[in-house]
Amino acid sequence: MNNTLVVLLGPTAVGKTELSIRLAKLLSCDIISADSRQIYQDIDIGTAKPTKEEQGTVKHHFIDMLPLTEYYSAAQYESDVLNLLEQQFQKNSFALMVGGSMMYIDAVTKGIDDIPTIEDETREMMRQKFDTEGLDALSAELKLLDPDYYELVDKKNHKRIVHALEICYQTGHTYTSFRKNQTKERPFRIVKVGLRRERENLFSRINARVDQMMRQGLMDEVRKVYPLRELNALNTVGYKELFKVLDGEWELRMAVERMKKNTRVYAKKQMTWFAHDEEIHWIDVDKLTIEQQIQQIRELLESKAE
Repeated sequence: MNNTLVVLLGPTAVGKTELSIRLAKLLSCDIISADSRQIYQDIDIGTAKPTKEEQGTVKHHFIDMLPLTEYYSAAQYESDVLNLLEQQFQKNSFALMVGGSMMYIDAVTKGIDDIPTIEDETREMMRQKFDTEGLDALSAELKLLDPDYYELVDKKNHKRIVHALEICYQTGHTYTSFRKNQTKERPFRIVKVGLRRERENLFSRINARVDQMMRQGLMDEVRKVYPLRELNALNTVGYKELFKVLDGEWELRMAVERMKKNTRVYAKKQMTWFAHDEEIHWIDVDKLTIEQQIQQIRELLESKAE
């Protein structure tokens, strides 16, 4: 197994972009983005996409790939990335995937269950049920249709409850019956490198990034996509808060502070998720220069090749 997929991961604002470009140049490979929002067009600032200059330095995949109106799943991402990796490994023994979207990373490195794709009619029906009946009613319905999954699911996460019910309605079987949670074998080596910072430093960087986004024109970007605000692609931190400003519900200052808070909450979720993965080799970036970070990764890859 000579081919190696290097996965550079970590919470938002930890400092993946600059290091990824340096690492891609070292490995002479492209960058495969593992970000479930950067995949969409027209939302550059709020998703902290690499700049056009950075993308011009190293070829990036899965950035600006889809219009906001198009549905895309982790299962589709798994399939698309595996097809791309097959092409990449014909040219180079290394490939580099970079991002912080937990489901996307797991889809490629571990595989996800072969759960049926939800038809548009079923998705629209469940959206209407959620809008009219609310989360409590759907939770009660899930308890009846799939009690095993009901015991496991986060009762506050409406997306997971709705998705489980979509499976029940469309297939006539429980969502549990499709969940095998078995890691799939891949025909290449996987090396995961995680970046982490002291929490206080990370949160300070998050706050500074939000301020920078506002200076870069995030409010104008939000205005442009405001007519599409109901789309799932825009159900994300930054856009949700500023939509409330345009709706007249919040003052701008309040929305910006809430963006910072919600981004910090998301970063904590990422860190909690990654902490359960024992395959990740962690680098404490507060203590190292970028050259030292590169050197640690180089030594790690050399040790894995032995």
